[in-house]
Amino acid sequence: MKVREIKTSAVRLAFEESGPKQGEPLLMVHGWPDSPRTWDKVLPALHAAGYRTIAPYLRGYGPSSFRDRLLGRNPKRTGQPVAFAQDMVDLLDALEIEKIHFIGHDWGARTAQALSALFPRRLKSMVTISVPYEPGKAKPPKLPQAQAFWYQWLLCTKPGEKLFTGDPVAFGKAQWDAWSPKGWYTAGELSEAAKSWKGDDFKAVVLHSYRSRWDHAPLDSKYDVLQDRFEATEMLETPTLLIHGMEDRCELAETTDGAGRYFKGGYRRVLLDGTGHFPQREKPVETVNEILTHLRSFA
Repeated sequence: MKVREIKTSAVRLAFEESGPKQGEPLLMVHGWPDSPRTWDKVLPALHAAGYRTIAPYLRGYGPSSFRDRLLGRNPKRTGQPVAFAQDMVDLLDALEIEKIHFIGHDWGARTAQALSALFPRRLKSMVTISVPYEPGKAKPPKLPQAQAFWYQWLLCTKPGEKLFTGDPVAFGKAQWDAWSPKGWYTAGELSEAAKSWKGDDFKAVVLHSYRSRWDHAPLDSKYDVLQDRFEATEMLETPTLLIHGMEDRCELAETTDGAGRYFKGGYRRVLLDGTGHFPQREKPVETVNEILTHLRSFA
């Protein structure tokens, strides 16, 4: 597994590249709390099918870092999806890739949606996992979903901040335990993912992501133009496959009911029985088969 990095105006963005060098590229973006290790069980089938995979560490995760010391500045530890989307555009530009298939889970799915809204010409298609597209500014969800979002409300408080920053790994483990049926992961899998959760930047990006989403922290003015465009975009034109676990206790499966109305370029939803918030980890065979079916429709 080859790890490389690019430099943007704010970050040194690390990414893993694997598979056939001349294969069609796939951009695969992890969520929270996770890392590129989330794709390990689906990569072999994608590589065998001839695809080259590019899996970045989102800003604040693992080897991805902010460029303060080198630039003599202090860029904000922004956790907005539009900032992640801009990072992905910078990555594609550095790799001289004009257009790509995007596969994203959780935060990665929100990144894909922002990219589709802001830079639709950069996407051939997208696979979003476990997160619906909800246009406009974030709105309080219905009570069952609000209860599932307990961790987001907690992170908007000072006691929640202390609990999270005191032990991000324990906080992440609590989400893994809560979001999917019991016994779906091993201690080793958690340990490998948690290697990316230990820096101060990680803590700051996570807190800003959820606090800014619910108006408990200011948005980063650097991204105001992109944020305004994103919130004004109701319909996405990128052909999309959404994969969602029926036992997802983070984003309830019902949140994606009727979501196809926001897609004008084609949309298909797959619901996996007995599966929680991490289909690519919990049901890798079923998940990668659906991904390959989707990708082959563009061959």
